[in-house]
Amino acid sequence: MGFLTRARDLWSGGRAEERSIEDPKYSLAENPEALMSLFGIMDRNNALPRVSIEAALSVPAVFCAVAFLSRTMAALPLHTFDAGENGDRADDGPAQLLSFAPNEGETSFDWRRYHWQQVFTGGRGLSWIERAGKRPIAIWPMDPALTEIKRRSGRVVYVFDGREYPAADVIDTCYMPKRDRLGSYSPIEKCNLAISLAIAMQDFAGGFFAGGGVPPYALEGPQPSNQDAFRRAKEAIDRAIKQAKKENRAFFGLPPGHSLKSIGIEPGKGQMVEARLFQIQEIARVWQLPPVFLADLSKGTFSNTEQQDLQLVKHLVGQWAKQFEDQLTLKLYGWRNPERRVKHNLDGLQRGDFKSRVEAMARSILTAQMTPDEARALEGRPKADGGDRLYVQQATVPLTNAGMGHNGGPPLDETGSQTSSNDEEEEEGADDDAGTEE
Repeated sequence: MGFLTRARDLWSGGRAEERSIEDPKYSLAENPEALMSLFGIMDRNNALPRVSIEAALSVPAVFCAVAFLSRTMAALPLHTFDAGENGDRADDGPAQLLSFAPNEGETSFDWRRYHWQQVFTGGRGLSWIERAGKRPIAIWPMDPALTEIKRRSGRVVYVFDGREYPAADVIDTCYMPKRDRLGSYSPIEKCNLAISLAIAMQDFAGGFFAGGGVPPYALEGPQPSNQDAFRRAKEAIDRAIKQAKKENRAFFGLPPGHSLKSIGIEPGKGQMVEARLFQIQEIARVWQLPPVFLADLSKGTFSNTEQQDLQLVKHLVGQWAKQFEDQLTLKLYGWRNPERRVKHNLDGLQRGDFKSRVEAMARSILTAQMTPDEARALEGRPKADGGDRLYVQQATVPLTNAGMGHNGGPPLDETGSQTSSNDEEEEEGADDDAGTEE
């Protein structure tokens, strides 16, 4: 035995033969992905397909996120103010375009809603400013999918419908700019896998319940003698299952010696409900939305739902509002010391419950931070007589008439001014003289 072994070693170059327990078709040492493909993992044929915007909107959570954000941003009051110290509200031509109607065919809400829908789906919203000379007279929405953005001589131009528009005439709201600062990242495109997974689970659940809630089964038993017999047996069993489902019967017959065996994993064991709930939270992360606004109250409490409402205004709506305001101010009023500025009114989104809201406004009035008319305006109520004056909590009198008489000082006369001690002595002397004459 030793001689044969040495002879074999010499014949093979002095090395003993080594054999692997691996299947030659799947070299686990050289190609570990092959092992994963045996179990259906990392198989390119089973990869989730990329989804379009239309397909992504078929997911309720995606549709809800886009619709909610676009309508919320479009419904915010949009005003124009003077850039001076007083900051009075302006009512010029551009202000009318922004607050009422940007053109003859749509309202401000319709235009802004379409604009924000393009931002939260394709990643960019575009609108062209029509001018008469330098004065804006209309704002028209542009389709970002049909617009090409180029840079020529260092300046950005937008090519749409065969025409070129300079950047100064285009309102451009970008979701997240790319490295070249021309392209924009789309939230749906970048988070395609998460949305595609939600679609796959949605399709699986639909197919499961469309089949009567019966998972796939395999028929075990004596095999038919030929292919035609196998086909006839399969069709007979299919008819039996469909007939039982149609007649709402829980039982159907099988050929003698045959049985059904479940294939795959049942939705309950695969945690289908939990997985679909997690995808809602994952989609909420794409748009940075608090989950409560996608109707996910699985982790909601009495207190944190209101905090999520504040988070929406502070960390999401406020940021998008700032970007849109700067674009409108730049493109409508110029970049060199604009005389007016565009600003959203976020007070409406910061409304709490009625009791907290009223108490906060009352405290602001009593500490001279807000006039009664300003508080009434927040509630949409008309102005009241005397409501344009600041008040202080000291006896709740007008701030300009708050003397020291109510705080241990000299008394106040009918006009609210302080009376001196000499005035009091003169009044007492006059009273004594009147008594003597009598």
